[in-house]
Amino acid sequence: MSEIKVPEMGESITEGTVSKWVVKEGDTVSQGDVLLELETDKVNLEISAEEDGVIESITKQEGETVQVGESVGVISAGGGAKVQPSVEATPEAPPAQETAPSSQPAQANEQARESKTDLAAAVAASKPDNGDTIATPAARKLARERGIDLNSVQGNDPMGRVKHDDVRKHEDKPTNLGAAPTKTGGSSAPAAKSAPESNPLKPADRVPMSRRRRTIANRLVEAQHNAAMLTTFNEVDMTAILDVRKRRKDKFKEKHDVGLGFMSFFTKAVVGALKTYPMVNAEIDGDDVIMKHYYDIGIAVSAKEGLVVPVVRDADRLGFAGIEKEIASLASKARSNTLSLAELQGGTFTITNGGVFGSLLSTPILNAPQVGILGMHKIQLRPVAIDAERMENRPMMYIALSYDHRIIDGSEAVSFLVKVKELLEDPETLLIEG
Repeated sequence: MSEIKVPEMGESITEGTVSKWVVKEGDTVSQGDVLLELETDKVNLEISAEEDGVIESITKQEGETVQVGESVGVISAGGGAKVQPSVEATPEAPPAQETAPSSQPAQANEQARESKTDLAAAVAASKPDNGDTIATPAARKLARERGIDLNSVQGNDPMGRVKHDDVRKHEDKPTNLGAAPTKTGGSSAPAAKSAPESNPLKPADRVPMSRRRRTIANRLVEAQHNAAMLTTFNEVDMTAILDVRKRRKDKFKEKHDVGLGFMSFFTKAVVGALKTYPMVNAEIDGDDVIMKHYYDIGIAVSAKEGLVVPVVRDADRLGFAGIEKEIASLASKARSNTLSLAELQGGTFTITNGGVFGSLLSTPILNAPQVGILGMHKIQLRPVAIDAERMENRPMMYIALSYDHRIIDGSEAVSFLVKVKELLEDPETLLIEG
């Protein structure tokens, strides 16, 4: 018999949430079989069986928070089917032989009556004196979060306990959202949490945030509270880059087996600007500034579970093809939820592209503890003055730099963004300065 324990998941992760059990009590499993999915602040992990056996018990239900090293269940050795506890067995024992003495059926019936009596006594003894329904900690927690009265939940446990799944099934039952609240015994009936308390007559759903979404929310608020964040803007004429891509994309694809996108140009331009203005690549640690002489560029990716920022390591040492391949690989992993913790940690600067969703202008929020983030936006044709007499429609993009004013002065931030603009508008210099 061995415990199913939450494994170590990295220095910055100490807990997770049981997202989904793939197995149930009584299932036979083999070594390496996936038992459950665990949701953490950054990635989702699968916990696998370390030996062959039978799932003896599951002690942490879906939705419960667990700590690293904590036991979530037990596997008993061997591959046989699980023997059900006697209290869950059918009270009426089948006749072993048709030729059994006539006294055996009477004896079996008497044992069944005694079993039922003992079960009823056990249930009665386990109920609290105040008449409240007995329930598992997971069920009580879920009921509190959903505003569900446990006394109204129908349980299937032979000992009379209400379990986590019972509360979920009760919550899934349709509620009469169109009816006005009724009163029983002079007090209002509990309002279903599926409707806002301010207007229970309007249909609505209350959905808990995922652990990752809660973490994103907390970190974004924390970044705004802890940093003196400002944003400066500029615009880039994308004519030269579009021309290079038009002329080179087919040969580039044929040679490197990857498309020539915009992200490699912007990554190269950012690295060139960071080398010129190293404070934008730094980090604040108490009263000290950590100057980083490497360039690990985070690329924000929108995944189903929320925004993640995988990191392109040593971007200054990669060519255009290397950057494009790395970004494509990381984005694919992000969308399939297979990123490792190492691929999410340690970035020095971040690039986020709201333009893919149609954003024309925005102010990105810092990805702490970084002190700078560049926002890309939609390319849009706009009339541009070429000289005092000529106007042309040019493909223009607004870019934004959010920065921590505690260590980056306004002049330095503006100069950094101008450098990015200059490198992008003359992409040949990216081979020299990027």
